[in-house]
Amino acid sequence: MESVRYSARRFAEVLGLSPQELSESETRGALARLRAEAPQRTAYTVEDLARARGALGRQPARRPMRKQLFLNFKGGTGKTSVSTSYAFRLAEMGHRVLVIDLDSQGHASKCLGFAGEEAERTLFDAIIKKTPLEQVIVRTGMPGLDLVPSNLSMSTIDLSLMPLAAREFRLRNSMKDIESAYDYAVLDAPPSFGLLNLNALMAAHDLFVPVLADFLSFHGLKLLFETVQSLEEDLEHVLDHIFIVVNAYNATFKIAKEAREALQKHYPEFLLKHVIRQCTKFAQASSEGIPIFAYDAESKGAQDIQAVLDEVRARIGDPVKLKLASAADEPKAGGGEGAAGPRAKAAAETTR
Repeated sequence: MESVRYSARRFAEVLGLSPQELSESETRGALARLRAEAPQRTAYTVEDLARARGALGRQPARRPMRKQLFLNFKGGTGKTSVSTSYAFRLAEMGHRVLVIDLDSQGHASKCLGFAGEEAERTLFDAIIKKTPLEQVIVRTGMPGLDLVPSNLSMSTIDLSLMPLAAREFRLRNSMKDIESAYDYAVLDAPPSFGLLNLNALMAAHDLFVPVLADFLSFHGLKLLFETVQSLEEDLEHVLDHIFIVVNAYNATFKIAKEAREALQKHYPEFLLKHVIRQCTKFAQASSEGIPIFAYDAESKGAQDIQAVLDEVRARIGDPVKLKLASAADEPKAGGGEGAAGPRAKAAAETTR
């Protein structure tokens, strides 16, 4: 992340300034000191961005940590590229973000420029050994963006969880001590169901389901919604929101258009209006350990992630606490805005 550089135009854009406003601020305004340190500056670093936000007072309002899980039981949907770029953009906007890599392959760690195999500790230590999570967290080099890395040591975590008491809540409990330090936690999960992903679902406020515009995605969605329904019924956990995100979409393919129409028919309340178009630069950015916004902020992928982020923030609205259903306050069909509960059951039945 230390290698990320911004042009003056992009630097101004990220700060919400015009190039002229940036120039004036550097000449005789709040950023004069930043310019004085490097009078011949032609590019800006992520550290410069953080300092400029502080000097200009352009930090976003803090909020209680919102836990957002990216999960699909079907692999190959681009979930990790989407989640890490989403998290990077939140941090770039000035939010405090923690990425938690749940996959033993450590792809989210790699996408953020960190070699997971070099990590001294992973989530395994926090969940199984009860190491404080703050001792597992590493810095990515992007101010405001931290990481809980993963590597092959995570591959046995489901077996280690099996004999433990309250095994479904170990992740949620491990995050309690760091909740005040972050605005968002972005959890990147492997494409499978097990005790670790159950922990992630039980900790999450929001569930993001990246899908491809093909009909194989429907089977994975059906299984996922059935799982969410069982959490509501058996463990009394209700997600605030479920967002289905169509990824790698190519409108020139007839099958892609038909699959998207089918998703709109069966999952209208969960499907986001904005899609992420097919973009080869996503793969290029991920292979270099750089999120798409740092690799090419003008690309289709970056523009679409921003559109998805804006749509999600509009739907979420004001900060809310994690909702737990109870006998006295069970979500009713057609009930409170934002509760995913009764709709998840209906969605699980649509493809039966």
